[in-house]
Amino acid sequence: MFKIPFLDLPPLRAAAGTVRLPGSKSISNRVLLLAGLSEGTTTVHDLLDSDDTAVMLVALQQLGCTLEQIDASTLKVTGIAGRLGTQQAQLFLGNAGTAMRPLTAAVALLAATQGGEFELSGVARMHERPIGDLVDALRGFGCAIDCLGNEGYPPLKLTGPSPLKLSEVVKVRGDVSSQFLTALLLALPLVAEQDIVIEVVGELISKPYIHITLELLGRFGIPVRREGWQRFTIPAGSRYRSPGEIHVE
Repeated sequence: MFKIPFLDLPPLRAAAGTVRLPGSKSISNRVLLLAGLSEGTTTVHDLLDSDDTAVMLVALQQLGCTLEQIDASTLKVTGIAGRLGTQQAQLFLGNAGTAMRPLTAAVALLAATQGGEFELSGVARMHERPIGDLVDALRGFGCAIDCLGNEGYPPLKLTGPSPLKLSEVVKVRGDVSSQFLTALLLALPLVAEQDIVIEVVGELISKPYIHITLELLGRFGIPVRREGWQRFTIPAGSRYRSPGEIHVE
């Protein structure tokens, strides 16, 4: 070891360089699901490489989507145009809440209208994360959902067909995870033969995440109408259409 009585560090006068930031996890998985449900092919730029996006990609392939990796952060997704590519699948979603919640809603509604049997599971920690509020809302629409372990928690079994009841206003608590409301907003355009209304009970937490969801829905052709942060209307005749290209912030 050198014996140095002190180390003099002069002040830094300047710095230069380029830092490439990873894409947002929340936006990445929303975009992947929307692209997977849409008509056409979407080129997704700056996609985050993470455990959450990895399990979402595998699940989308199981449901019938076609994926083409262009480079490390660019992916082409050819969607299913709202039609399931299989009638049976076991979707393992790790500990990815950004995959479990929206896929539960989308697959439950598609199974109800097109038939099928699907199981959604994850790691042990995922099976401790509550999903009861979302399951209750989907059951209210007529979706057949069984909790295979503890009631209100994954793993889940989704079956169909079953008649849907979409004329009633669906109510979602505002003080629980915003992912429940996001899941419904992302999934309900798949079955919007008439206007579908979601009302938030109480104060909505995590408004920025719902704002992200609404902006992305608009990019994929779904102009959700909102009255403040308490009432959201998905217009009749909604249909997901690819924007062609999209960048993840």
